[in-house]
Amino acid sequence: MSDPERPDIHAFHELEQLIRALGDEMAGWRRRAQHAEAKLKEPATDAPRSGGGVGRGGRDASFTSLERENAALKTRLEAARKRTSALLDRMRFLRQQHGMGVEK
Repeated sequence: MSDPERPDIHAFHELEQLIRALGDEMAGWRRRAQHAEAKLKEPATDAPRSGGGVGRGGRDASFTSLERENAALKTRLEAARKRTSALLDRMRFLRQQHGMGVEK
């Protein structure tokens, strides 16, 4: 009497293959994450070796660029606040004029 392959055994083998594939994929993700973390740590470890220390000389160009961008954005934000305030003042004036019943 020959016993054909049981369906649960086939499902088990399929599950085993899927788990192996998932494990391989996770290992790839882990390698990529470790590589990315190492790249992020490089600038932090390079700055002290360059003799720059914590001061301005030790900062890299991208950090300085971000500081400039931040200052420009703060300037734009302040200008927008002033324009918004002027518009609100004008709206209040127009509402007062409309509320007084000024008609032509």
